[in-house]
Amino acid sequence: MDAKKTAQQVLEQVGGAENVTFLTHCVTRLRFNLKSMDGVDEAKVKAVPGVVGVVNKGGQYQVIIGNEVAAVYDELMKLGDFGGKEVKQPAAPAEEKKSRVSIILDTLAGVFTPLMPLIAGAGMIKALLSVLTLFGWIDKSGNLYYFLNFIADSSYYFLPIFLANSAAKKFGCNPQMAMLLGAILLHPNFIALKADADVVHVLGLPVKMVTYSSSVIPIFLITLVLPYVERFVNKVVPSVVKFILRPVLTILIMAPISLCVLGPLGSIIGDGLVNVLLAIEKVCPWALPTVIGAFMPFLVMTGMHYSLLPAYVNSLSMLGYETVIGPGNLPSNIAQGAAALCVAIKTKNKNFRQLAVSGGVTALLGVTEPALFGVNVRLRKPLIATTIGGGLGGLYAGLTGVRRFGGGGAGLAAIGLYVGENPMNVINALISAAIAFVATFAILWFIGFDDVPEEA
Repeated sequence: MDAKKTAQQVLEQVGGAENVTFLTHCVTRLRFNLKSMDGVDEAKVKAVPGVVGVVNKGGQYQVIIGNEVAAVYDELMKLGDFGGKEVKQPAAPAEEKKSRVSIILDTLAGVFTPLMPLIAGAGMIKALLSVLTLFGWIDKSGNLYYFLNFIADSSYYFLPIFLANSAAKKFGCNPQMAMLLGAILLHPNFIALKADADVVHVLGLPVKMVTYSSSVIPIFLITLVLPYVERFVNKVVPSVVKFILRPVLTILIMAPISLCVLGPLGSIIGDGLVNVLLAIEKVCPWALPTVIGAFMPFLVMTGMHYSLLPAYVNSLSMLGYETVIGPGNLPSNIAQGAAALCVAIKTKNKNFRQLAVSGGVTALLGVTEPALFGVNVRLRKPLIATTIGGGLGGLYAGLTGVRRFGGGGAGLAAIGLYVGENPMNVINALISAAIAFVATFAILWFIGFDDVPEEA
């Protein structure tokens, strides 16, 4: 694939650079925020070489590229400035207005997607350490383990600062100011006060001592309020002293609001969210993995999987493991791969077989979009098989209490994320994957599908 040509053609078919207000990417997709859909020709976008599919959900126009998405993104960024803070557009006509659900999903995607490489990278380092420790190939008391461990922990510890940057771009405020507010929450002098008291009073204002390292919701709320304070300060400060007074007043207003109100409130919400997840895990441990295992493809297609990200990241940072996505996502992805490989064996179309094989292998490793949009959605019946097979695998994972100990993929390439102190955790994860593969493959082989005819 020629990334440069693909980038040029995609940009042309989404209405040109002037129609793009913001652009980011995840593991396989280009994620556009567009001014208008009028200039978008979806059929032509799908026909661009290198494009696997298109999803227009959650307030974003998503072009699925696959593993080469980063190269295409880099070429697109040479064609325009799409990476700054999002531009607020004039209100759209009533028929074009986004629903509240779309706005929420678009916000969550815009805030959390840029963080995924950090969380995934750190998660894979933690997974490597777990595997090396399990086989006795590294000394936990040695310097190598010590350094790799704190390098991986850094992405979680400083999460409020990273999150502040991406949220500021989404909410339209100053990223550096937002990051400063995140840094205030993590300052060693503030953390040191926690050893002396639970609440400290400053000028009569109560400041609750909360541990904000690795937190998600406090800085999210702070960055949500920051644009309103910035606009207020910008309005009341005279132009002649604006350069000096605007940042000073913004800090002096936002710091007490953050430390006295928004930070503690976010901490309460975050703790409540984790407690709800723990209660579900205790009362009905199989529920979430079964639902995710069965319906993850549909959540991905609609963008609804982004609604799980706050709980997923919060659980990882606070508990050191998560059961929100990982236990069910692994069998779901394996089921996607099994369905695509079953299609590859049964199809008479040689070109489609190539697509199914590559998509199936990629899905087994943890990236499902090529299989999902290139094969399974297109043929429909494979989705029935993946729903059943993924659900069965997720049910087993839930019943056996499978946990994922790091952020990142959910496939065979990231199986180390399921390695913990209890060796049965990774064994049960692999069994859940095997159940999903065998069940999906057998069901699809039995029910069949309408084959794609060879092109004349």
